[in-house]
Amino acid sequence: MSALAERLSPMDAAKASLEQIPVVVKGRQRPGLWPGAAARIEAFFVRHRDKLVWLHAVMFLLFLALIFLPLFLPEPAENSTSWNNFTRFANFALWGLWFPLVFLSVIFSGRSWCGLLCPMGAASEWANRKGLRRAIPAWVRWEGTPIISFLIITILGQTVGVRDHPEAMAEVFGGTLLAAVLLGFVYGRNKRGWCRHMCPIGLLLGVFSRIGMVQFAPKRPRPGGDRFTEKTVCPTMIDIPHKEESRHCIECFRCVQPQARGGLFLRLRKPGEEIENIHRHHANPWEVGFLFMGTGIALGGFLWLVLPQYQWLRQKAGEWFIDHNQFWIGDAGPWWLMSVHPERREVFNWLDFLTIVGFMLACMLAITLVLSLTTAAAGCLSTRLGAQRGFRQAFTELGYQYAPVAMISLVIGLGAALFEPLGLLHEAAPRLVKLTLFLLSIAWSLWLSWHILANQQIEPRKRWLPLLPGLLGSLMVGAAWWPGIFGI
Repeated sequence: MSALAERLSPMDAAKASLEQIPVVVKGRQRPGLWPGAAARIEAFFVRHRDKLVWLHAVMFLLFLALIFLPLFLPEPAENSTSWNNFTRFANFALWGLWFPLVFLSVIFSGRSWCGLLCPMGAASEWANRKGLRRAIPAWVRWEGTPIISFLIITILGQTVGVRDHPEAMAEVFGGTLLAAVLLGFVYGRNKRGWCRHMCPIGLLLGVFSRIGMVQFAPKRPRPGGDRFTEKTVCPTMIDIPHKEESRHCIECFRCVQPQARGGLFLRLRKPGEEIENIHRHHANPWEVGFLFMGTGIALGGFLWLVLPQYQWLRQKAGEWFIDHNQFWIGDAGPWWLMSVHPERREVFNWLDFLTIVGFMLACMLAITLVLSLTTAAAGCLSTRLGAQRGFRQAFTELGYQYAPVAMISLVIGLGAALFEPLGLLHEAAPRLVKLTLFLLSIAWSLWLSWHILANQQIEPRKRWLPLLPGLLGSLMVGAAWWPGIFGI
């Protein structure tokens, strides 16, 4: 305990000393919010965790039906709805329910989707038990791998029309499932290398789980920081006694043994607590970069559909290619790379593909630059005002303030179908709900920033100054989303 106390502030050392006490995880002796509820939830899943394999099997079959069955059904009629046509229902189930709600669920249940329900992770682990069991290579373990995976899947989804065509849905989701199974078959030993290192949605849920209410905490934590190890019961290779962050925990409950003195226990906490105290939870610059890039790529994936500026850009690019006798730009590309559906009056050519990809990447770079500059300004001001951090650490910690804004950006941009049924109540209801969510996310981001600065030892009367760049960054993201919220 002494080594830990030496590197923590007095307040942090006091909290850590309390956490070193063996936890009797029953009733009020359990730390955190609503200890009785946490104990009952934990007991329920521990008692039934051997039955999760059947839940995984059901989810796997449901997933296959949603992504592949529409391929064999007739084209839906123009007036068909999600309630009388399975193809329409499958599309709404994935984009109107699953995609946005699984993100919002991390606030209340962390990465429970990954450990309890996800068919891809379960299939990857099953293949791992039957496979080659080779060591996980460095290129898979690289921190940038899931970021690249997310960007590829997000861009490909836009160019093939994953929200509009069942063939594209089968390609993107089926291809991801196949990649998960293949990776599990080749690499790892009874582990989920896919979930930790390559899943495009896993990184998103992991980052956002830091603002969630669920924490699996060590009963006997050891100092030294969060670590990776394959010699653990954890399928995502968390070194359990050193666990500090929620990002990689998929809440499978395998590490929870209520009667044992070691392992983890379920703790409920207030939303955002981990980011408020990010200095004690392994702040990671790769995550911050991903928050910035994910916000930008989601924005680009929506704006190309609605902005007249995109059409102007496409027109000018097409004229340039024609003026230089590059007529191939008008040819349709391969079906697996872009939308080629003449029967539905949608055929993309190479000009469409290049301008969509270019526009999305440009939006990503622009938002990343804006948020990097505002975070750098906040970090610089923080260090000048006496923060007990270097600039790099201050920058990384303050970058997490954008987690709520980034999450709502993804929900609005890539899960817009969730809001469409609200139009049945009132035509303005979808816009009002989107605006409310975005304003709440900005307010929450400011709240997180205030507490991050407090933990950097900035006096309250000075804290407002480094808070302003973060507010400016959030407002600029909000301004960029104005067409997505109001449709103008």
